[in-house]
Amino acid sequence: MKSRRQFLKTVGVASASAILPLNSIANEMAKQKMIHQVYFWLHDVANTKEFLTEAVPMLGRCKTVGKFIAGTPADTADRDVVDHSFQVSCTLFFDSLEDQDVYQSDPLHLEFIEKYSSMWKKVQVYDIAI
Repeated sequence: MKSRRQFLKTVGVASASAILPLNSIANEMAKQKMIHQVYFWLHDVANTKEFLTEAVPMLGRCKTVGKFIAGTPADTADRDVVDHSFQVSCTLFFDSLEDQDVYQSDPLHLEFIEKYSSMWKKVQVYDIAI
């Protein structure tokens, strides 16, 4: 009987130990800095300058954005791994996943979507933990 109790105690401790790191990892991930990269394919390539200079800068003014960079595809050599098909890209830096979550409902972000979403035919996002 003693060995069965000891076994159950050991299993209980091992189970608790397995869960503790997950909670710690989840807490750390919430504080994880991140990069939010957004690529836009526009309906009309002629609108690229307007979109780059008037539209996407709104995103950089959202209150939880730490750093903001916007641009167009670089004139690099054509290679199978390089995608030059988008017109505008922006990169936003956040101090935490929570800051990025707040950004999603920021009034400027929502206004940007409402005002300019008709200009793009496709948008692709890549989020990177750093």
